[in-house]
Amino acid sequence: MAAAAGGTSSRSSSLLAMVFVAVAVLARAQGERAATFTITNNCAYTVWPGLLSSAGSAPLSTTGFALAPGASQAVPAPSGWSGRMWGRTLCAADGAGAKFSCATGDCGSGDVQCNGGGAAPPATLAEFTLDGSGGLDFFDVSLVDGYNLPMLITPSATSGSGKCAATGCVAELNGACPADLRVASASSASGPAVACRSACEAFGSAEYCCSGAYGNPNTCRPSAYSEFFKAACPRAYSYAYDDSTSTFTCAAGATDYAITFCPAAPTSVKSSGQNPQAAGLQQLNDTMVYFGGGGGSPQSSGATTTSAYSSIAAAVFSVAAVALAALL
Repeated sequence: MAAAAGGTSSRSSSLLAMVFVAVAVLARAQGERAATFTITNNCAYTVWPGLLSSAGSAPLSTTGFALAPGASQAVPAPSGWSGRMWGRTLCAADGAGAKFSCATGDCGSGDVQCNGGGAAPPATLAEFTLDGSGGLDFFDVSLVDGYNLPMLITPSATSGSGKCAATGCVAELNGACPADLRVASASSASGPAVACRSACEAFGSAEYCCSGAYGNPNTCRPSAYSEFFKAACPRAYSYAYDDSTSTFTCAAGATDYAITFCPAAPTSVKSSGQNPQAAGLQQLNDTMVYFGGGGGSPQSSGATTTSAYSSIAAAVFSVAAVALAALL
């Protein structure tokens, strides 16, 4: 009887061990893939996505690659991953040292892979935290660091609550960018804008950067500049404390995400199908021309508050209706 009891106990222990192993394998398998990001380029020009993992997050399988017009690439993300993605434009390798650089969104790595480098502003950002609080994925599209191209995040499943829904900025804002924020190539300073800066980047003041005395939601309020972005792209972050209308959530582990550049195929000054060299555009990020000055207040940059606001208001009215219709 003792021998029989011992055999039963041994078998039970073996079965229990197998159950623990199976659970561990299943948990590991689930942890290896929390979501898949499918990145698609609908622009009429090549875009080089950049991907950056937050501190403490497991790295993704890639940190940068080229996407030709119409191309897509899937990138799996592990459980608990957080980080950001963006599109780099007007990129090329310089002939002498084969250093890779981009006119907008450059990550400073000198390579197609960003290798831990973030986007130089201005750049449209997609931000994610997977498996966050309450078993939810959190995501947004941010224009806090400025804008360089249209972008849309679309979850694989949506809910009636409105919090698990598509978000982004589908409007082409470079052509409508206020003069104080406009960025153009140094090789064609009077040519089309290639990006649109945030007021924080343009002027560096605490009021626009939500820092110092303005470092809380009670004192940092929307400005005429952030309202330009918000009117055109109502679901995107337009300034640091724009949380209530700009953060979206979906069920963690059950949702994949499509990130699309130029989702509505908007008419763009960059959408001629030409490559950067053929268009005569300067590639190096440090040779972009900023209009309206490089720091201080709008007044010190050569623009009066009245004229700046008038310029912004005109730009807002020219893009808001189209942008709102595209997201509805």
